Parts: sequence; structure tokens; C-alpha cells
Amino acid sequence: MSVDLMRFLIFVGILVAVAMVAMTSKTFRPYLRKNPAIAFLLGVSSGFPLTLLIATMTFWLARIGIDTATIGFMVALGIPYTIKFLWAPLVDKLPLPFLTKTFGQRRGWLFFIQALLFFSIWQLGASNPQQGNMGLFAVWALITAFLSATQDIVIDAYRIEILEEDEFAHGTATNQFGYRTGNLIAGAGTIYFASQEGLGLGWATAYGLTAFAIIPAIIGALWAGPGKFVDRYSHVAGKTPGQWLTEAVVNPFREFLTRHGAFIILGFVLVYKVGDAMGQAMLSPMIVDLGFSDTDYITANKLWGFGALIVGSALGAPFILWLGMGRALLISGLLMMFSNGMFMLLAATGNSYWMMVAAICTENLTSGIGLTVFATYLSGLSSIAYTATQFALLSSFAGVGRTFMAGPAGIIAENVGWFWFWGFTIVAAIPGMFLLWLLWSKGYVVQGIRQTEAVDETKLREPVGPIRIAGFLLVVAGLIGLLLSGPLEFANSLTAIFAALLVAGGLLAWKGQPAKVA
Repeated sequence: MSVDLMRFLIFVGILVAVAMVAMTSKTFRPYLRKNPAIAFLLGVSSGFPLTLLIATMTFWLARIGIDTATIGFMVALGIPYTIKFLWAPLVDKLPLPFLTKTFGQRRGWLFFIQALLFFSIWQLGASNPQQGNMGLFAVWALITAFLSATQDIVIDAYRIEILEEDEFAHGTATNQFGYRTGNLIAGAGTIYFASQEGLGLGWATAYGLTAFAIIPAIIGALWAGPGKFVDRYSHVAGKTPGQWLTEAVVNPFREFLTRHGAFIILGFVLVYKVGDAMGQAMLSPMIVDLGFSDTDYITANKLWGFGALIVGSALGAPFILWLGMGRALLISGLLMMFSNGMFMLLAATGNSYWMMVAAICTENLTSGIGLTVFATYLSGLSSIAYTATQFALLSSFAGVGRTFMAGPAGIIAENVGWFWFWGFTIVAAIPGMFLLWLLWSKGYVVQGIRQTEAVDETKLREPVGPIRIAGFLLVVAGLIGLLLSGPLEFANSLTAIFAALLVAGGLLAWKGQPAKVA
């Protein structure tokens, strides 16, 4: 028996044993309910397009001889995912002819976008990219990215709305499982379909077959029903365009930014996982620098590490039920923070396979717990009246912390060495822990999963006022600038200006007085 096969059998045996033991506990049993299963199906369809666009497409283009500079345009395909909150209000409040009446707002949008996405992926696969003739391919790639990001808006909102309170965290975890399953289908699955070492069907057919990964979400949506979408304005007779725009675009931002503790919450969302993100960015370079073989790293990261991540994600839901949301955020944050100490030991130990496995498993286990807890927290922050818009906004804020603020990781590692770099990532997590303590001490993090109260209709129907409108516009402009500063390589001075716009706009939106009513 080969060493790799032995490792795989050990891995499978451990996962099966953990699952069997877990199901004896009542805190794990909600995983067997209908809605968490539906969240898994939604996650599969949500997870496959991005992998198809980024990882698989890059592999395809490299295989057919496209130069590296041309492949670099792939960075732009991530932009729709980072600024999707701009058109999320349309998904929230714009009814679609026939579809909304027949299936409901969420399912109507889901089926509409999926039909377009299925067509665009087929066209993308059939566009036959060639060196010097990439125009049509690039157009279909950008269309697919836009449609995929829009599908994520719908699926995130729908998932939040169908889950009950006592299964919310479990549904978030199964959605993560589904998302990673979709990644696997679009990555290894598509390459296997296309490769001569696999089925040899070619890239056009492989992409066309992968497009059928929209089906799990269709099955899940038909199984779940229309959900709990809240629609107060779209069918009110006599409503003016200005009233509709206020409800669809301004009110989601106003409702969130005028909550107690809104800016501390946004600051926490921004920095909570910075230390973890910095470590993830530098893990592969350190493994190479320590002299590990590719096979050792693949088995440690993709086998042992993936298993630990799945176990950690599954533990996240019971973690919240055992501890409550506040304690779960605090303890999972501390676990992620101190798990980086294992990489300090790896850096000190050097080329030791089982030390690498121990470090990666510890980090992935704690990250899995933290990912489920944090995603559940973000989902619970989204008001049921503006689910799509607010969750898109919050996830974009979290994206700024993971990308923009983790950027200096390489410079720090180069100057202080691997051991002290991992020590620095522990220190970098302290601001997030401090903001969490501040939120908790002021009562802005409640123990329940849903963190929002009912929307105050009277407050939202007050005139907005020009100062607050200007503030909302500055928040959007600043956030867009920060999100695009990485992919488009903006100068540091411009990045600082966008950050200042974000802060200034937030203050205006928060403190600006409404218009006076005659």
C-alpha cells in the first residue's frame, strides 16, 4: 500500500468517525433538516462560477499557449463580485414580469439570472480563445462574472430568508460545504472533462457540462418555496419614482448606518479577520521556502487541511448554540488568532511533514469555526426588509479587510523572517478583538443569531435630506474605490482619498439632519 493511499484512508476514517460521533449530539441534528440541506444545494450553484472563471480558465488559457500578460486580465473578473452591492437594490425591490408573480421575488430573480448564466457559460466555452483573438472570449467572461455575482446576491438573500432561527448557523455551514463542492466541480471536474488525460471532451463541452451545476439551486428553490421576502413598497399604488428610489437605494443604507453602534460594527467587520488573511497570503511562499515537496504540500493542505476545514465549519453552528453569538465570535476569533502560533513552531522546526500537517490542520480547523460564526453574524445583521442589499454591502466591507488591509504581508515577512511574521499576524488580530469587546460591552452584539430589530417604518418614511444623501453617495464612492484599488492598482494616495471619503460619508449619513417638513 502506497504512503498516499494510507494517508487518504486515515483521512476518510477520521472524517467518518467524527461525523458519527457528532450526530449523537442534538446540537448537530439540525444539519439533517430540510432548510440546511437546501442551503447546501444553493451553495453548490453559487460556488462553481467563480472557480470556473478564475482558476479553471487560467489553467485552460495556459494550456493553449496564451501568454501570461494576457491571462492577467483575469483579475478584472473579480470586480463584479466586489461591487455587487451597487445593483443589489434592484434584486431586492424590482419585481420581474410574470416571474415574481409566479415564483416570488427571490425565486423569480434566481431563475431569470440562472437562465442567462447557463447561456453565457455555454457561449464562453464555445468562444475559442486564441492568442491575439481574445475579444469575444473576454466579453463572455465579463458577462458571466456579472451574472455570477448577481446570482450570489439572490442566493445569499434567499438563504438568509428561508432559514429558521434554530437552524440559521447550520444552514450557513452547509451553504459553505455546498460552495466548496461547487468549487470542486468547476475546478477538478471541468478539467477532467476537458483533459486528454481525463474524458477528453474538449473545453467547449466541458464548460457546457459544468453549466448544469445551476440545477442544485433550482431543485433547492422549488423545494423551499418563495421564502420570507418582505415587500412593503413595490406594489403600492400612486408611488412616485422618487419614493421607489428612496426605498430601494437610500433606505437600506440609512437603516443600517443609523443603527446604534453601526460604525463600530463596520470597523469590526473590516478588521476581524485581518491577521488570518495575512497568514493565508504568505502560507504558500513559506512552504516553498522551507523546502517541502509539492506532493507533501498538496496532501497536507488539500487532504488533511480540507478535512479540518470541513470539521471546523461543521463545529461552528453548535459553537454558536453552546456559547451564544457574542462568546462564539470572541472565542473563535481568539482561536484563529493563536492558531498562527503553530506556524511559528513550523518556521522554527523547518522541513517537518507532520509539523506542517499539524499547523495546517489547526489553522483550518479554527478558520472553519470562525468562518461559520462570522458568516452567520453577517447574515444576522442583514434586515429581512433589505436582505440582498445589506448582506452585499457587509460582505464587501469584509472583502476590504481580507484584501486591501492584508496587502503589506509580503513586505513584513521579507523584513522580519517567517517566525516573527507569524507572531505579527497574532498581534494584527488584536484590533478586531478590541472592537468586538467594545461592541459586546455596549450591548451591540446580542446572544441571538438575528442581530437586528424590526425596521421602524415611520423613521424610514421621514424625508432624507440632502446632507444624508450626499453622505450615502460618499460611502458608496469610497467603498468602490477601496475595493478596486487592488485589482486596478490605484496609487496609494488615491487609496487614502477613498478611505477618507468612506469615513466622511459615513459621518454625514449618520449625523446629517433630515429635511424640514413644512
